[in-house]
Amino acid sequence: MANAHLQSMLPNGLPLRGLRLRRQTAALRAASREVVLDCGDGVRLLALHASPQRAARRAALLLHGWEGNVDSRYMLSLARQLFDRGFDVVRLNLRDHGGTHHLNQGLFHSCLLPEIVGAVRRVRAMLPDMPLHLAGFSLGGNFLLRAAARAREENLDVAQVVAISPVLDPTATLHAIEDGLPLYHRYFVRKWTASLRAKAAAWPRTYDFSDLHRFPGLRRMTAELVRRFTSFPSLEAYLDGYAITGNRLANLCVPATLIAALDDPIVPAVDLARIEAGPALRLRVTRHGGHVGFLETLNGDTWAERATLEALCA
Repeated sequence: MANAHLQSMLPNGLPLRGLRLRRQTAALRAASREVVLDCGDGVRLLALHASPQRAARRAALLLHGWEGNVDSRYMLSLARQLFDRGFDVVRLNLRDHGGTHHLNQGLFHSCLLPEIVGAVRRVRAMLPDMPLHLAGFSLGGNFLLRAAARAREENLDVAQVVAISPVLDPTATLHAIEDGLPLYHRYFVRKWTASLRAKAAAWPRTYDFSDLHRFPGLRRMTAELVRRFTSFPSLEAYLDGYAITGNRLANLCVPATLIAALDDPIVPAVDLARIEAGPALRLRVTRHGGHVGFLETLNGDTWAERATLEALCA
C-alpha cells in the first residue's frame, strides 16, 4: 500500500482487523498475568507476562509507542506471534500509560531512560535461564535502542533488539507532526491531554493542568511541561536528550535491527543518514510502510512483524 497515511492509520483503525486480532490473541491474553516491576529509585512499571504451556526457550520484552499501551494492536499482534513460537512474552507499559498514572508520582517524559533500563534488568532477573530479546515501536523502539546502547555500561544481558519506526530526532518529529496532516497533531494533543487529566486525578495534590488551554499545540504544551516538571533548561535541550542521531548509538554492542519506511509521516527518514551506525546496527528500510504500518494486506500480519520474527527467531 503506497499511501503513507493509510499505512499509519489503518492497522489500528480497521474493525475487522481488530476482531481477527482478538480471536488470534485469546490464548496470549488468557495466559497474561500482571506484574509490577521495581525499576529502581522507587519507580514501578506495570507489565503483562505470558508464558506458553510448553517450556519456553527465549523471552521477549515489547514496548509500545507514546500514548500507546500493552494492548495496542501492534503490541498484541507481535506478542501473539512470538508467544505462538514459544517465547515468554513481557509487554511493558511506559510510565503513565495504560491506566498506570497512579503508580508513580513523577510525570512521564521521554528522557526517563533509567527506569526502562531498570525494567529490562528486572525482566532479565525474572527469566534468568533464557535469552532476552527486545522489540519496541516508535518511542518504545527509541527507548530500547538507547537502553541497548548502554548494555555494557549497565551490565545488561540482552540478546538483541528490534526497533520499528523508532523516533530518531525528536525535533524533526515534532516539526513533522506540526506541519503534516492535521489529524496527527489533533490525535496526539487529544491523547496527551486525556493522559494529563488522568495524572491530575490520580495525584490531585501534585498536579493541576486546568490552565493547559493557555498553551495550544504540541510544541507549547511540551515546552510548558518541560519548564514545570523537568530540569532541562529548554525545550530544545529536552528534545535533544532522547535523540538517537549522531553518535548516540556509537557504543551499541547488542545486535540491533532498525526498521523504517522512507514515507514515514511522523519520523522523517532523512534522519537515518545522521545515525553513526556501527557493525551492531542493521538498517532495514522500505519505500512504503508509513509509521508502524507496513501492511501488505488489510487483514494479515505486517511486513515489519515478519522482519522482526526473522531477527528474533534466527
